[in-house]
Amino acid sequence: MTDTKPERVTGVGALADRFDAFLIDQFGVLRDGRGPYPLAAETLSRLKAAGKRIVILSNSGKRSIENDRRLAKLGFDPESWDWFLTSGEVAYELLKAEQGAREGKPPQRCLLISRDGDTSPIDGLMIDRVADGASADVILLAASEGDIHPLSHYEALLAPAAKRGVPCLCTNPDKIMLTADGTAFGAGRIAELYEELGGTVRWIGKPFADIYAVARDFLGATPASRICCIGDSIEHDIAGAAGAGLSSLLVTTGILADASDAERAALFAEHGAVPDFVADGFVWDEAV
Repeated sequence: MTDTKPERVTGVGALADRFDAFLIDQFGVLRDGRGPYPLAAETLSRLKAAGKRIVILSNSGKRSIENDRRLAKLGFDPESWDWFLTSGEVAYELLKAEQGAREGKPPQRCLLISRDGDTSPIDGLMIDRVADGASADVILLAASEGDIHPLSHYEALLAPAAKRGVPCLCTNPDKIMLTADGTAFGAGRIAELYEELGGTVRWIGKPFADIYAVARDFLGATPASRICCIGDSIEHDIAGAAGAGLSSLLVTTGILADASDAERAALFAEHGAVPDFVADGFVWDEAV
């Protein structure tokens, strides 16, 4: 990390000539737990109309197509992004690739922890879903219902699996999530709990390398110097961009909406990553 301070910009319009592609976070940038941020859909469409390649890069345990549908229902134009890449999609493809090695063996018993009854992380795979950690062969942490259940609920569910050394795959590393009523602990916090209980976790999503490698592969020959990541989390979006050798824009909406400049600076130091740019939100120009 350097001691340089991020350049303040009035919006993404100021970056349109500097980059050819953008990796844009979903929650905290385009929307919160209640719905879209003002001007977010318009700004995304305008960025696409400027000829930019756009990948929405999300720590969502849901498959990509589920997020495509959800964002379109909120009023975003599906033509305004090239691909909605989720950590859930990356994990699904990894699990699918591993199925070949299990040919002839009985299906894995999986404790899937998700949200809204979502089973897309395991649909179509040779996996049987179980209801508790005591009988699971693998744990899949796709989402949190931290706004419904306390952390102790997950501790009781997971402790038997951790004691048996059952492997865990966390497909949503976010430790804080945005809900209609504010913030709650995310799947990443549940994964931390599993490690605290003695279990082993494989992390998929930002800030880890797998999801950036898949995004870079999709963008083909676009050089790193012409790709900018946009997010609201220093721990996930900004640190992830830095680890991937990409530029970044921090928007001060989302989980850090109430943070002071000093608090954000402390997080830069804690996570060893400073964004190249900072803006008040995902707008084309804040003066508009």
